Amino acid sequence: MRSIRAAAVGAVTLSLALAASACGGGSPTGGGSDDSPKTLTYWASNQGAGIEVDKKVLQPELDTFRRQTGITVKLEVVPWSDLLNRILTATTSGQGPDVLNIGNTWSASLQATGALLPWDTKNFATIGGRDRFVASALGSTGVQGKDPAAVPLYSLAYALYYNKKIFADAGIAGPPATWDQLVADAQKIRQRGKQALGAEGSNLSENIHHVFVFAKQHGADFFTADGKPDFTNDGVVAAVQQYVGLMAKDKAIPTGNAEYAQNQSVSDFAKGRTAMLLWQSASANLASQGMPEDEYGIAPVPVQSGTPGPGTQVNSMVAGINLAVFKNSHNLDGARKFVKFMTGDEEQKILNKAYTSIPPVTSAQSDPAFNTPANAVLKDTLARSAAALPQVPDESQFETTVGTAVKGLFADAAAGRAVTTASVKAALGKAQQQMPAT
Repeated sequence: MRSIRAAAVGAVTLSLALAASACGGGSPTGGGSDDSPKTLTYWASNQGAGIEVDKKVLQPELDTFRRQTGITVKLEVVPWSDLLNRILTATTSGQGPDVLNIGNTWSASLQATGALLPWDTKNFATIGGRDRFVASALGSTGVQGKDPAAVPLYSLAYALYYNKKIFADAGIAGPPATWDQLVADAQKIRQRGKQALGAEGSNLSENIHHVFVFAKQHGADFFTADGKPDFTNDGVVAAVQQYVGLMAKDKAIPTGNAEYAQNQSVSDFAKGRTAMLLWQSASANLASQGMPEDEYGIAPVPVQSGTPGPGTQVNSMVAGINLAVFKNSHNLDGARKFVKFMTGDEEQKILNKAYTSIPPVTSAQSDPAFNTPANAVLKDTLARSAAALPQVPDESQFETTVGTAVKGLFADAAAGRAVTTASVKAALGKAQQQMPAT
């Protein structure tokens, strides 16, 4: 999912057990129909610098869809801070949209509610088949072995953004390839009076995305092979300690960033206050804040040693936005037509250009707009060195409990309290106790 806005926090306090027995969309019976063939409702996630930006991007495309099909799409852009709560409420109340955006990391959790249309072979055939989509994007659409709960819409990946002038002034020739190099560069940058690395210590999703990558680099996972939480294994503990240690021990992340959750680290970078930023497809966000492209460079996220790749060289989660349909929509045929339209080559080019994301549709990636140096890094990351977050039914609870634990550890670091192996293990143990019983 994209986390350049606030993370959706607290949403998972709604009962997924209740949601599993409920229906989505507008029908209390749980069965879809084509009773309203001329209208659709669409909840879009906030992808641009603001909701009005999204409306300006999306409304012309929805007008095109209306001219082609005669179907009017009623658009609502939902902030990330509200989106998951709104979706879960819709699954329990039966009052939701026909089509909606979901963060791809939520796919398995929302699939477990039973409210979303499964994308089986027949449904995929209506939009051109699943082979049109990049494999890594399909890997974040639901539990393995089940029909996907959603279809990829925008693909995103993390990269390291660095300020060229700050690097040059500090005598640094190029971006760091390893975390040891980043820590060494951070010391040089701080000696020049600049902040080194931005972070969003109070953003639960940002926390999860980064500690997941660090765990992969330590050869660890947060869940066992059969889907049970395993938050206190040695590799996970080391991963979380290393990430929070960028503030607590290495002083690379400023202590004030422990309170950041609303893009403040992006603004610091755009204004030249911070030298480095780990972010998902940030170019559009930076441009909206007045930072010219020639002022920063883009490089792969560092690894422990060597170069990015699979296994312990993973350097990003597979980020992105999926398109889902409530299976009790009153316009199921129109909803499938809308998904086909939004994932068609032409719309994929238009929308992903607007959001500086990468099309998850393979054929759309050939457009020259996606062959920029920045996109080359992102495409290569998605193809070679990104991994999907755990596609388990309790994934959204995992984001909340572990994300909150990391937030607390950042608060400890900011307050000058030691972040030790024992304190990390205790925080993760508490998070695991809060997970649903399996």
